Amino acid sequence: MEKALAQFTLEDGTPFLVEVDEPNVSAIERVALVETGEMVYRAKKNLNEALDAIQPVASTVVTKLKSGLTTPADEVEVTFGLKLSAEAGVVFSSVGSEVTFEVKLKWGGQSAD
Repeated sequence: MEKALAQFTLEDGTPFLVEVDEPNVSAIERVALVETGEMVYRAKKNLNEALDAIQPVASTVVTKLKSGLTTPADEVEVTFGLKLSAEAGVVFSSVGSEVTFEVKLKWGGQSAD
């Protein structure tokens, strides 16, 4: 798939560029960077808005794994990939047709009194 540049902004308005897959959506605004003359797409959401969609998913996964077990783990580590998209903001990235979560649970080995 062809790559393109997308301009995202931080909450304070600071712009930054990200390499993304070429968007298919005609609603994305194309803008040219004056310094390079290279064509970029303006993202529909700023970075904070895009991450707002991921936060509840991550929180639910960690909460369920930490407290939803018969013997709650002392530590929970969840790893997943995120991908910035000019149209959608942030999406869970996949390898092939699957999205995977790597989960590590740790117990300290101390018995409850």
